[in-house]
Amino acid sequence: LTTLHADEIIVSGGTIASPHLLLHSGVGPAADLRRLGIPVVQDLPGVGQNLRDHPQTPIHVHTKPEIVNDWRTPRLNTALRYTASGSHLRNDMILIPASNDAAAGDYSDNPPVGFQVTPALYLAVGAGSLHLTTTDPHVQPALNYNYFAEEFDRSRHREAVRLVTELLEHPAYRAISSGAVNLTKADLATDATLDGWILRNATTSHHSSSTCKMGPASDPLAVVDQFGKVHGLAGIRVADASIMPDCIRANTNITAMVIGERIAEFMQQGK
Repeated sequence: LTTLHADEIIVSGGTIASPHLLLHSGVGPAADLRRLGIPVVQDLPGVGQNLRDHPQTPIHVHTKPEIVNDWRTPRLNTALRYTASGSHLRNDMILIPASNDAAAGDYSDNPPVGFQVTPALYLAVGAGSLHLTTTDPHVQPALNYNYFAEEFDRSRHREAVRLVTELLEHPAYRAISSGAVNLTKADLATDATLDGWILRNATTSHHSSSTCKMGPASDPLAVVDQFGKVHGLAGIRVADASIMPDCIRANTNITAMVIGERIAEFMQQGK
């Protein structure tokens, strides 16, 4: 066992590992910690809460036999960002077209050549949570992303899926494709059937964030202040995507890097 001493501890494990570490260290919702027999160091209800992401539902499309993808070219070049009808959230949706598989040379065993158009909810109003199931730190925490639990999220995503089906009817797409593989007319028949399809096909964009939310101490879900310092504790900060108050409307990687740079500046400035 090695003990390290420092003026400050920087937790930078990411959206899953940072709250996981804090919870095992006794920092989090007191009732949950006591239930597992973990001594409470600081009661912070927001640790592991407010789990955010960009839920998406890839729509797979077969291309016609004469169409061969060139695997040497980028599989994703463009995306369509837009604001859902009636939404008060600007640029809250995105459609991402991308080629799937190469069918030449060493790639001949891959599935049939095709492409996908993936609608993603870029600013969900619903949030999930993360919690411990054991005191063993080697066991991963339980995640509940709570995708599409809110009707506002479902309605915007239904519109996005239907928009993709309209785009696939365009002559440019019809010339190269033979139709969607995993989305049928029956799935599109009603809002209820489409909701069922969305829930069955929903997956992550790997943009998890916000489980150690930044905010004032008056916010019951805030975990860190504007300098990344954990509320109620001295000498500990969090510096990763977990401190985002909400999932940004973009890929999270550059923002996570900027968070690290900014927290480092705060430390150098004595803030």
